[in-house]
Amino acid sequence: MSASFGAVARFVGLLVAAVLAASSGTALAADPVVAAAGDIACTTANAAFNGGLGSPTACRQLYTSDLLLNGGYDAILTLGDNQYTNGTLAEFQSSYALSWGRAGLKEKTYPAIGNHEGVTATSGGGYCSYFGAAAHCNSSMTQGAAAFYSWDVGTWHMVALNSNCTAAGGCDVGSPQYTWLSQDLAQHPAACTLAYWHHARFSSGDHGNSVFMQPIWKLLYDKGADVVLSGHNHIYERFAPLDGGGAPNPSNGMREFVVGTGGNSHTPVGPLAVGSEVSKSDTYGVLQLALHPTGYDFSFLSESGGPFTDSGSGTCRDAVVTGDIEPPSVPGTPTSTGVTQTTVGFSWAASMDNVGVTGYQVFRGSTQVG
Repeated sequence: MSASFGAVARFVGLLVAAVLAASSGTALAADPVVAAAGDIACTTANAAFNGGLGSPTACRQLYTSDLLLNGGYDAILTLGDNQYTNGTLAEFQSSYALSWGRAGLKEKTYPAIGNHEGVTATSGGGYCSYFGAAAHCNSSMTQGAAAFYSWDVGTWHMVALNSNCTAAGGCDVGSPQYTWLSQDLAQHPAACTLAYWHHARFSSGDHGNSVFMQPIWKLLYDKGADVVLSGHNHIYERFAPLDGGGAPNPSNGMREFVVGTGGNSHTPVGPLAVGSEVSKSDTYGVLQLALHPTGYDFSFLSESGGPFTDSGSGTCRDAVVTGDIEPPSVPGTPTSTGVTQTTVGFSWAASMDNVGVTGYQVFRGSTQVG
């Protein structure tokens, strides 16, 4: 264990509480946690809108947004089709704003655009106008142009892309978006990279695989990216790590999540795509990701306490661990045994660590006694 964490678990107070003390004396900042989903807010013209309260099976955007309000997230990622049906500014203001756009949520949102908001560069400006600078549209504020950008959170590099390829100027090799992405990844050689856009490259949902995103997928894979998030199919689906062609590669793969569960509606799951590990077509919710320096933990959270969950972890493909970066857990409270006038024995539940605990320091008050 590195010196920055002391390699020891210290007991403060004999037979009292066990407390971990880092030798540096400074507290560690928690790794960032983000949440994501797409296909979110239905229009007020939808019969299930119900003043924003939705129905039992549709227009559930308010309830998925409650997960965000209660989650204390560092960032919120939207995966396109944020607002149905045409993504106009009036629709955003009358529906999305009441749920995912509430105070405390919109200001930490990093959106991606969907097809209901801008298949071409001249589809209107609701998405661009509503999200403003966060949408990264061009100066004319036309929908979907160009709406791709990157940012960082913790040690992770995050890339939002525009899978409305016409609006983005193309998704093929040599297109403006492809060229920008190649340059961006070269300029940000982070150990961990996450990309997100609307149309899922691989999916068992009714829209199937979006083959036109293959050049982008292959570029991300070749550059060492780790996680891809998409929507479009109104399901939740988790894939095994995949290679640049979409074949499972557990030792060096890039994992895709399809999270089209933001609230608007559900669509069915068909024959399972290659590499699909989990799929669910009747649950709304968000994907939570804890972003660590060398990997990530994921959890699917169902709205209104639904029974479906999915969780696990992954390691970043380019992560190189140069030292022990996690402190040991706090050991259990000591229990005394064999007390005499001159001696006392005691035991405790062991401290846990991903590398190992080399010893313990036992204190009576401020004096080390063992």
